[in-house]
Amino acid sequence: MRRLLFIALTLLSTLLPGLAHAWWQAEWAYRKPVTIDGGPQAGAIGSDAGRVPVLVRLHTGNFKFEGVSETGADLRFVAGDDKTVLNHQIEQFDPLLGIALIWVDVPNVSAGTPQKLWMYYGNPKAPASGNGQRSFDPDYTLVYHFAEGAVPPRDTTAYGNNGQTAAVPVEGTVIGKGAQLGNGALMLPATPSLAVTAGGTLTFSAWIKPDSLGARQAIYARRDGASELVVGIDQGVPFVQVNGQRSTPGQPVQAGQWSHLAVKAEGDSVALYVGGRPAVSLAAKLPALNTAAALGADAPAAAPAAPGAAPVAGFAPFTGAIDEVRLSKVARPDALLLADAVSQGAESRLAAFGPDEQQAGKSHFGFILAAMPLDAWIVVGLLGLMMALSWAIMIGKGRNFGATSRANATFIEHFREAAGAPLDRLATNNTVPQEVRADSSLWRLYEVAIEEMRRRHDRGYDLNAVSASTIGAIRAAMDGVMVRETERMSKRMNWLSTTIEGAPYVGLFGTVIGIMLVFVVAAMAGAVDINSVAPGMAAALLCTAAGLGVAIPALFGYNWLASRSDAIGADMAVFVDEFVTRLAEEQGEGRSLPVAVQARRA
Repeated sequence: MRRLLFIALTLLSTLLPGLAHAWWQAEWAYRKPVTIDGGPQAGAIGSDAGRVPVLVRLHTGNFKFEGVSETGADLRFVAGDDKTVLNHQIEQFDPLLGIALIWVDVPNVSAGTPQKLWMYYGNPKAPASGNGQRSFDPDYTLVYHFAEGAVPPRDTTAYGNNGQTAAVPVEGTVIGKGAQLGNGALMLPATPSLAVTAGGTLTFSAWIKPDSLGARQAIYARRDGASELVVGIDQGVPFVQVNGQRSTPGQPVQAGQWSHLAVKAEGDSVALYVGGRPAVSLAAKLPALNTAAALGADAPAAAPAAPGAAPVAGFAPFTGAIDEVRLSKVARPDALLLADAVSQGAESRLAAFGPDEQQAGKSHFGFILAAMPLDAWIVVGLLGLMMALSWAIMIGKGRNFGATSRANATFIEHFREAAGAPLDRLATNNTVPQEVRADSSLWRLYEVAIEEMRRRHDRGYDLNAVSASTIGAIRAAMDGVMVRETERMSKRMNWLSTTIEGAPYVGLFGTVIGIMLVFVVAAMAGAVDINSVAPGMAAALLCTAAGLGVAIPALFGYNWLASRSDAIGADMAVFVDEFVTRLAEEQGEGRSLPVAVQARRA
């Protein structure tokens, strides 16, 4: 039994290291590791940025574009646990040009420990699953990639704040395609989701590349009566202006170069960021704004100025290119703005790529094992221990019962061949083999009966006329041995019955806990699609299957062993009756003597 347990534990220890290289699903032939590192030697974002839509920029230098769908429909991004599917959106995917721009919703970008993601591909049957509405959290109210061409820009968030005027496309921007400004305002819609309350919060960000550095150029402008919010540049110096109050000069931008600008309003402060880092701050509150905003030019006021009021000084159009415009209804953390500037630039230091891997034909069952969480492994480990013990008992009992049955059959042949001879003949002439004596339960019954007869002979009893009480005493001694033999055969059989009844409940417990964790993790990650919950559900159900797999063989083994035990018990009961009957017939007081013996006694 100890040897069997050692073998089972050895097999389990060899299985577990193989699961370290888990694979998400068997249908995907390839995967590529993507490391998100905000540490000082990589992204250097300073602090945790939280949930960030990270740009994964693929090109021929880091990706071969071999084995992947022509449209990128088979791309899947999975967290480092190889279970959680991350939302993503494809902005551009062109295998012929060897370029791809993909936004991946990373739940938490940390400035500490790097985290690994997996990009899976190589499944020609996979449907497209990219969804920009999930790739950007609900606090983003407008996101323009300008990837559509000469049409109004499309908002990729769930709010649908699409542009009101067509954009002039421009190629070769910082992130794929962009829009050329300078020939009129690109108007945004006036929707409730873009409305700003007085003293509210707001974040605006965009990449800009000025063609020339002019005076008072408006990049983003919004007016509502006398209220205004303008983000622009003046001779290359970015500024933010709220109700006529402008920020002090800060870090300038260069003509012909891409720069990341962001404005964050929170409480009594409006801050301007250049390249993801704070540049200047303005002590002002946002006014209430419910009108349409403009990109690349000043916005028209919603109402004419009041009589006698000074006319509103307008701003010149911005001449240059713009890309990746975002509006949020919250004040984004500084680390997130820095992460945007770091990850979206041409030389991103936030995301690093490892070598592609090809899966070696792992079975579906192997993927279920790879998806099992720690609690499921604890349950399966417990069931494995129960299975090892039950199989050890069944194998040991089966071998023991088999040896006993064979030895009993041999002994009963010797016993019946000695019919007519004294009952102790087998004990005195050593005709029964030693291995039969060791394994036969009938021999032990016979041995105790002969020992009882010898004791009575030594005390002076006449064994040629055994009384009924003596025969009863010998039978009682044999019954005692038979009871002990029965107890020996039933030893550890209760463990089999416990395994039969308990293993399914242990497996069901693991399934319930596993399903609970699947739904909790899905809710926390905001992912409720089948790809995110199916592996965990399959792993949870494996616990129930494992419980049944332990209980069913134990049930069959228990019934088989019980029948063998009953057969051996029946043989012992028959032998006791046979021995006592023969003793009474041959040596009892009421036996019939042969005629010659009766004549001599007369």
